[in-house]
Amino acid sequence: MARRRKSLRIDPDTAFINVPYDAQYEPLFLAWIAGLSGLGLIPQAVLQIPGSKRRLDRILSLIHSCRYSFHDLSRVELDRKRPPTPRFNMPFELGLAVAWAHQEDREHEWYIFEAKSHRLAKSLSDLDGTQIYIHAGTPTGVLRQLKNALARSTHQPTVKDLQAIY
Repeated sequence: MARRRKSLRIDPDTAFINVPYDAQYEPLFLAWIAGLSGLGLIPQAVLQIPGSKRRLDRILSLIHSCRYSFHDLSRVELDRKRPPTPRFNMPFELGLAVAWAHQEDREHEWYIFEAKSHRLAKSLSDLDGTQIYIHAGTPTGVLRQLKNALARSTHQPTVKDLQAIY
């Protein structure tokens, strides 16, 4: 029996951000929030939803309700704690967004960001031919690449404007 989906309202000004939430990444996380806000979007993150629902359900709900999603795959790396294990959460969430965007009548645009050039081609070759925005692991890099990804005819602040918000 097929599950009925609740009718979801997509807010055209919302953006799901799929990024790490650790202290080391915090300056970049703040750049995402400042940059997207400065570009006229409302950042949405799974952290904002109370934990009573299963995390996967919270992620799906956010992706489905947002017009855009931004995926930073720069931290898809090997966890050195035994046993050494790669973290797949961020590529998995990207896959959810890509699948959602390819369903009929969906208006969802997804963007991929990375810190290093060519690394993603090695780790996730299915994305060959997809524009990858390289931010070099810096807040200014995130702001610059957000501006490149969201080249718009209206509401186009400069990188300096976004840095002032940051």
